[in-house]
Amino acid sequence: MAIDYNLLRVGIELRAIADNYRLLRSKGTRLIPVIKADAYGHGLVAVARALESCGADFFAVGTVEEAARLCPSVSGTVLALLGPQLSEDFQTVAEQGILPLVSRMDQLAKLQEQAAFKDVRLPVALKFDTGMARLGFAPEESPKVLEALRQCDRLTLQWLISHLATADDPNQAAFVQEQSGRFQEVHAAFKRAGHSPLSSLANSAGLLAFPDLAWDRQRPGIALYGANPFHGTRLEHLGLGLKPAMKVQAPVVAVHPLRKGVSISYGRTYVADQDKTVAIVAAGYADNYSRSLSNKGCMLVRGKRASVLGRICMQLTAVDVTDIPGVVPGDPAFLLGGEGDQSIRPEELAAWWGTIPYEVFCLLGMNRRDA
Repeated sequence: MAIDYNLLRVGIELRAIADNYRLLRSKGTRLIPVIKADAYGHGLVAVARALESCGADFFAVGTVEEAARLCPSVSGTVLALLGPQLSEDFQTVAEQGILPLVSRMDQLAKLQEQAAFKDVRLPVALKFDTGMARLGFAPEESPKVLEALRQCDRLTLQWLISHLATADDPNQAAFVQEQSGRFQEVHAAFKRAGHSPLSSLANSAGLLAFPDLAWDRQRPGIALYGANPFHGTRLEHLGLGLKPAMKVQAPVVAVHPLRKGVSISYGRTYVADQDKTVAIVAAGYADNYSRSLSNKGCMLVRGKRASVLGRICMQLTAVDVTDIPGVVPGDPAFLLGGEGDQSIRPEELAAWWGTIPYEVFCLLGMNRRDA
């Protein structure tokens, strides 16, 4: 039996995720909620079920393995965004009815082989690279892809999909439109060839800022979990109303004075400029609370911000509670979230951390006890 030595606790408010889904649906058409990477650390199955209860019938995950884990728990379509990669993935796709996102010719050939072996037809979605330069067919490859599909008589094209690279940057809207133009060309080529695929281009930021790119469905990810993709920009108002769903807390394990001129933690990177009171919180970089937050992050203790003092340790962090009376061992310190108007938002924690809310959620979410 595994022994849990970790005192940090992660709470997920599924109602907030459901509310975010409804808000995004009111701004878009139909949605494919992105719940890859264990729903960005929020819990794959629990999040999917919460979304299904408010109308979701289509889910995008990362890998075929993740899709296979989800399929028994939902009745809707499950799209594997990375598509089949391992040899066993192709069999899993065929056996479990997973919708694969295909970005290479060899994937088409192997899916055709698996479909013929099992004497079935398999639906596919095609990924086109319109500007991310990661995965996907180039738009100019459309004729070759169409010919390959013609030869794959066991495969049925259902979707064309691409992904926006700069939709969350108001200063790069022109590139969004460039990508849109390339995607329109791809779609037109397939229509001319007699196909009638559904299409999806917009992510969270695309859904909020580019309603003209709605196509058949949008694929919100980060906004589902309550982070505003336009935080700190002139378009921040577009994400108002999104509710963060993750709260992360750890207990205070000691409270003591720190006299003026005395240092704290490794390397003496912080020396008290006046007499202070510090609380020691049972969370550190072993809990994915990044060492880069040393001397610049904050936690929430008794509804007030408490600055991180000194270097973050493996399982301990010191915070300044000089102006927060009554703090005692056992009090919860919130690394993320918390109650009241000073709660720690994911965008703030990400800024202190020097990263983005995606990474904050994924790393801190690894501490969930239901994982």
